[in-house]
Amino acid sequence: MTSADPSATEIGAHERDLPYWVAFSRVPSVGRVRTGLLEQRFGSLEAAWAAPEGELRAAGLDNGVVHAIAQTRGEIHPADEMARLEAQGVTALTWHADGYPRLLREVEDLPPVLYVRGELTPADVRSVTVIGTRNPTVYGREAAQHLAGDLAKAGVTVVSGLARGVDGIAHRAALEQGGRTIAVLGSGVDVVYPPEHARLAEQIAASGALASEYALGTRPDSRHFPRRNRLLSGLSLGTLVIEGGEQSGALITVRSALEQNREVFCVPGSIYSPMSRLTNGLIAQGAKLVASVEDILEELNLSGAAAQAPLPQTLEADTPAEALILGALDMEPKHVDEVSRTTELAVTEVMGTLAILEIKGLVRQVGRMNYIRAREAAGAVRLASPPTQPMETA
Repeated sequence: MTSADPSATEIGAHERDLPYWVAFSRVPSVGRVRTGLLEQRFGSLEAAWAAPEGELRAAGLDNGVVHAIAQTRGEIHPADEMARLEAQGVTALTWHADGYPRLLREVEDLPPVLYVRGELTPADVRSVTVIGTRNPTVYGREAAQHLAGDLAKAGVTVVSGLARGVDGIAHRAALEQGGRTIAVLGSGVDVVYPPEHARLAEQIAASGALASEYALGTRPDSRHFPRRNRLLSGLSLGTLVIEGGEQSGALITVRSALEQNREVFCVPGSIYSPMSRLTNGLIAQGAKLVASVEDILEELNLSGAAAQAPLPQTLEADTPAEALILGALDMEPKHVDEVSRTTELAVTEVMGTLAILEIKGLVRQVGRMNYIRAREAAGAVRLASPPTQPMETA
């Protein structure tokens, strides 16, 4: 008689126990330490779920926790929880599961269960978290878009928190480059916050993943987000901060990254900008200054990832006016009046030409009639074809 395959036996035991891990994740006072205690004391969470209250106390749980478990057992059924997950297309990964993120296993306060909508892949070990203020300046928005996009082009997974501002910009930039991105939520993966990011969340789940330690239906709560931030840093090799005030919530993520022995990167900013106080201060304390994506890739030994698309040697303009305007613009916002003065073109001609350049994807309006180049180039701007010289008459 052939003995059973041990790995198959372990997988079967894990699958049988999974509903009870999910059920215990609904007990707010049962986290990493108590989950480990229950598993060690009872041999499985299925046995712990069925244990009388007296045995739970004997295992070392206090009356408050025992009461919370008893109350939850009366309100839910593990099999129903699994049916809800299946209906929502959500996977529950325990820290025993093969698919549980390797980097997250290294975190001391790792969640016993990670809920995933979408898919986590082994390639996500090459990941960088991008965070920052919910109210970035134009400079901060451009930095977030370019750096997150460049990380995605280099084959690096971009991790962020789906919040307004830098988070949303980073997710969108990664998606625009066809890269992978992971959003870590402070709610259940079926409860998107902020609500205006519902479509963005769908796009992330389709080509990356939404992840949370909170069970389905959990509403966003101010207490959840500081806890969530340790997962933001824990899922990545390093954390990149793009703008933030001195009391920014990004500082919580930075502290978690340092505790987890992960790298911290910062984009420098103006000494006059309140939104650069956090990053400039962290750089002064030893954080890695980032001027381009190569600063991150080299520090994390990721330079061998997929190569970035090279900068075009020139930006081609179809008319002399386009050439003048492209030459006057760079990555710093310029108002149409300033462009008019620099190029000596009429404001009406500048505005009409900018509209054409925007359609071509060569410039972008960043608010209040301010424009920037949408693309950098290694060389200068040139006309695609020289203007036709007027014919001389006899």
